[in-house]
Amino acid sequence: MKIVVIGGSGLIGKKLIPLLHRKGHDALSASPSTGVNAVTGEGLAAALEGADVVVDVSNSPSFADEAVMKFFTASTRHLLAAEAEAGVRHHVALSVVGADRFPDSGYMRAKVAQENLLENGPVPYTILRATQFFEFLSAIADGSAVDGSIRLPTAPMQPLAADDVAANLAEVAVGAPVNGILEVAGPESRSMAEFIQMTLESRGDSRQVTADPAALYFGTALDERGLNPGANPKLARTTLSEWQLQHT
Repeated sequence: MKIVVIGGSGLIGKKLIPLLHRKGHDALSASPSTGVNAVTGEGLAAALEGADVVVDVSNSPSFADEAVMKFFTASTRHLLAAEAEAGVRHHVALSVVGADRFPDSGYMRAKVAQENLLENGPVPYTILRATQFFEFLSAIADGSAVDGSIRLPTAPMQPLAADDVAANLAEVAVGAPVNGILEVAGPESRSMAEFIQMTLESRGDSRQVTADPAALYFGTALDERGLNPGANPKLARTTLSEWQLQHT
């Protein structure tokens, strides 16, 4: 199959394309660096010619509310139109676990808008929602620091390795569209504060995390479910400790 990966030059795309090649598929990266801009539609028609599947793992360069909404809605509309014209049989989109439960977050609202366009669009689709990546836990710690103090929620999360996200996307991409949402999460559920403390310790950072039930996650209040998936998610294999050993 010809599989076009939108955002193929990013973290997940760079891991996904070699996996698809090893499965014997013609996987191509499509991003602004290769002359394809889904937000404007530039280069899409040529990139999707003869494509069977499109996997969208692109991400907005800005998380400002208006910018991120424009990115995901404009790119998805252009993709769906180009896919319908090219006869693409399956659109796969990477989304976020809990996107529909955090309306205070502009980023999550944008992801829900993207999902809604797919659900009402002309192309068979699968949405794979993933939990937070291990690769981004350090950024959560740094982004939550105020005057050297890190205060984070006690709500749970179930993060996973980007490699496991790519592996699950590879399986979804070569399968039949489910015309619905699947979820993938890490193998362990702990409080966000505990995961971030583990991350700091692994990189020799002596700062201590204060676990606070009322603390916000990038300005968003978390409920008792936190960032955990719903019932029957696909569970990745790699634990945080195992991932840390691989990346030290």
